[in-house]
Amino acid sequence: MIELQGKTALITGGSRGIGRATAILFAQAGADVAINYASREAAAKEVKGEVESRGRKCLLLKADICRQEEVVRMVEIMVEELAAVDILVNNAGIWTYGEIGNMASDTWEETIRANLDSVFFVTNAVVPHMKKKNRGWIINVSSTAAIRGEALHSHYAATKGAINALTKSWAVELAPYNIRVNCVAPGWVDTDMCADVFSDPAFRESVRQSIPLKRIPPPEDIAGPILFLASDLARHITGAILNVNGGAVLSG
Repeated sequence: MIELQGKTALITGGSRGIGRATAILFAQAGADVAINYASREAAAKEVKGEVESRGRKCLLLKADICRQEEVVRMVEIMVEELAAVDILVNNAGIWTYGEIGNMASDTWEETIRANLDSVFFVTNAVVPHMKKKNRGWIINVSSTAAIRGEALHSHYAATKGAINALTKSWAVELAPYNIRVNCVAPGWVDTDMCADVFSDPAFRESVRQSIPLKRIPPPEDIAGPILFLASDLARHITGAILNVNGGAVLSG
């Protein structure tokens, strides 16, 4: 029922985790996909194979999206190769430890660049192309940390809260151009980002028990809501923060 035939999607952080799952699901729905990655070329090529095996085009775009000049060139290449950027999924990000009162400024700045500056740079470069076509779909990926905060990860939570605010601001600003802007806010997800903490079986079980649905979702469970927001089924939704956390944080 969900079809993305004739559309192209740019997914940042597309070589693994939620980005990988989203790229494959978009391809199944009929979209051509551009995968941005920073360093994991082998993993990006695996995603490319998955996308192409479903009959869709896949463009690999290696770029440091914390650098504006690299982002501008990346978007130019995508438009040259795939003719458009219809859908943008701002997915790339990092999650690191940071104790307030003992946090190095480098840790703070690294997270701001990776999680927030990159979203601005990519969206700022893509929107003019969407305006030319008078349509577009932007889906940001934030976190439940944006809603409830997260001890020892305040720098991460701050960036995700800012993404929620950007989503609402851009939704109103871009509505006259038929560009819808929404956000998916996951809770715990079984991805590489959480591999270290989940290596402790007791901690992993404590997380599972804290979720009302009693499961830690795979990335595909986040990719599904992203696909929905990129589809015509969500044509009257903009500025929404869709919480996908198994009931762990209830906000609406």
